[in-house]
Amino acid sequence: MFDKFKELFSSESLLDEAFDTTVTMLEYDKQMFEVSRMTLREENTSEMPFDVRKMDRRINKYEREVRRKVLAHLTIAGTANLVPGLGLISIVIDVERIGDYTKNMVDLARHHAQPLKGAKWEEDLKQIETAIDTNFTATIDALMNQNKSQGRKVMKAEDDISKHCEEIVSDIITGGEKQLSARDAASLALYARYLKRINSHLTNIASAVVNPFPRISFRAKKKHLDTE
Repeated sequence: MFDKFKELFSSESLLDEAFDTTVTMLEYDKQMFEVSRMTLREENTSEMPFDVRKMDRRINKYEREVRRKVLAHLTIAGTANLVPGLGLISIVIDVERIGDYTKNMVDLARHHAQPLKGAKWEEDLKQIETAIDTNFTATIDALMNQNKSQGRKVMKAEDDISKHCEEIVSDIITGGEKQLSARDAASLALYARYLKRINSHLTNIASAVVNPFPRISFRAKKKHLDTE
């Protein structure tokens, strides 16, 4: 959808600035996710290396800036570049929501000062975390460079990650680990759900690179996902 984006808009254009701001927001999300995950899962303290909430407020501010710049550009330039503009408006919603879920992880770390261990699901959680970290990098690359191959990889991984997150939540609810305290059970279920939602929003962003505008946030047709 954003093919030849840089050629369409000059470096001074408002829409180009909005695009660059959106990429910056996603890079902030990645930093927030990494720090929140490490603090929750590995540290004996809820103290963060930087203020995640402050960075989240910055992302919220950038979201408003993107909207203003897209609106101003379309007001001046007309509808010639309507689809990329609307695409950015859609993307920043998902980027902002990722920030909210990392903030939820911060709150979880604050209430669970000891490292959150995954009990019988520890290896599954590690695999999910690694997959999401990879998807962050791939999504940023897909957006910055209009790399549809990277976008397809993110989209193809979505079902598997969602399935594993839901299996963990379901297993916890049905008492799959009898020795787990209520505190840890609730924390693990919340964490698995946060991971699922973060990855779903990454998938939505990747879909904006792979799919035409009407199918943003929807899965691509299988033949498109299988095309490299």
